[in-house]
Amino acid sequence: MKQPLPQQSKKKSKDPELQRLFKLTSYEQEARSQGFNAIAGIDEAGRGPLAGPVVAAACIIPEGIYFREINDSKQLTPEQREQLFAELTSHPQVSFAVGSSSHTLIDRVNIYQATILAMLQAVAALPNVPDYILVDGLNLPHPAIPCLKIIKGDTLSQSIAAASIIAKVTRDRLMHEYDAQWPQYGFKQHKGYATPCHLEAIERHGPCPLHRQSFEPIKSLKSDLQLTLPL
Repeated sequence: MKQPLPQQSKKKSKDPELQRLFKLTSYEQEARSQGFNAIAGIDEAGRGPLAGPVVAAACIIPEGIYFREINDSKQLTPEQREQLFAELTSHPQVSFAVGSSSHTLIDRVNIYQATILAMLQAVAALPNVPDYILVDGLNLPHPAIPCLKIIKGDTLSQSIAAASIIAKVTRDRLMHEYDAQWPQYGFKQHKGYATPCHLEAIERHGPCPLHRQSFEPIKSLKSDLQLTLPL
């Protein structure tokens, strides 16, 4: 397992990766300059899929700790994500927590509200209470902690990138478990996203209990089925 990069002076370092990581912690550095100390990054995985939960993660990385190759989870290979997930979740100074909203909750309150609820759940579950939150792309209405929305934050903040990795790996593992229950849909391969093979499986087998009833094409399939039922 790779070790996190040590704290070093930006002026002294000639390591391109460390230079990148100094830049990737600029939002955290700015928050610390304003007097904040425990800065959490938050991101989610699973807003777009047709099936399964949306998972959010919150992560606090103390000042001076950096992780090589950390980036937006979508820009990493599955092997890189697993490696970084192991490094982040095993580091004794890194705090993290996960929250989730089920497919049934998504159908009940909509995907946006379900994502917000999962994020708030992740923050509440952190072992250390943050005093500032960096959020990827959403305005998080936390009642007590100031939050900063950062567009494409998973590419601009190490804390948010870490949260994106934790959320993605956690959700992918859940979808692997669901694949064992409903193997005909291929959840292990596409994680519930609307790939051609997933859409073909839905057309062939109909939706399963894990599918989001409020998402297309499941919503239309449900309506069509109701129309064909005898009165």
